[in-house]
Amino acid sequence: MVTIENEFLKASISSKGGQLISLINKASQTELIWQANEQIWPWHAPNLFPIVGGLVNNELRVNGTTYNLSRHGFARQSDFSIAEANPHHADLVLHCNEQTLAVYPYKFAFHILYDLIDNALRITYKVINLDDKAIYFSVGAHPAFNVPFYTGDNYEDYFIEFEVAEELNSHVLSAEGYFTGETTPVKLEGKKLALTRNLFDNDALVFKNIQSKVVTIKSAKSDQSITVEYPHYKHLGIWAKPGADFVCIEPWLGYADDVVPANDISLKPAIQKLEKGHVFESPYYISI
Repeated sequence: MVTIENEFLKASISSKGGQLISLINKASQTELIWQANEQIWPWHAPNLFPIVGGLVNNELRVNGTTYNLSRHGFARQSDFSIAEANPHHADLVLHCNEQTLAVYPYKFAFHILYDLIDNALRITYKVINLDDKAIYFSVGAHPAFNVPFYTGDNYEDYFIEFEVAEELNSHVLSAEGYFTGETTPVKLEGKKLALTRNLFDNDALVFKNIQSKVVTIKSAKSDQSITVEYPHYKHLGIWAKPGADFVCIEPWLGYADDVVPANDISLKPAIQKLEKGHVFESPYYISI
């Protein structure tokens, strides 16, 4: 584990999955990140790579060969190395290896960089193509934030405020977690989405090509807030385990399969292509 800290925030990151496991608002001494109750949801803020969401039958097709790759990819369950660390910065890296090549036939280095900048934590996904050809991947974040912020508050006192007032339609997921092609409208009050205990009864809200690039978790009874900014991410998932005291804000570049999937990774909707010798970087920010 590595810990970075400044006057506003203290962040702890695990080498398992390169996962943010704690983010403390030092002024209020509140823990912002869900503490992974094993009986409810055993994660904190998993990093999704090289896929986001599920593949039909866990099958990834690459140039006529089928590989078995589980939901959200292998990064969240992999052991990362600490490439660099100082009081305000940490760089964790996963290199391709025998296990990754068996399920995803590309050579890469996947870095997760954590940087404290005043009252914000910047998290940057960096993919380096080490192969002799273009590689294809998806990448995304899945941080779970404690809601309510304070003991004694009610979940229903909280809401998510979007950057802009927009017409939101959530893409419907099947019981197995694949897109059906249907959408359902999500009603906002101005720019606000009220958090309720049954909001996620039918799985995540998934907004493809969302206009808002900033969302903020707020309370009607508190001045504290958590803002997630994702300037280069096209898609957003919002989810919580029904009845649990958290909400996930999930910027994505990529998403789950359709019920009838593409027959090659290169044809998968929202897939990222990285040419030989090139480097991909995309940050998002958590601020208080």
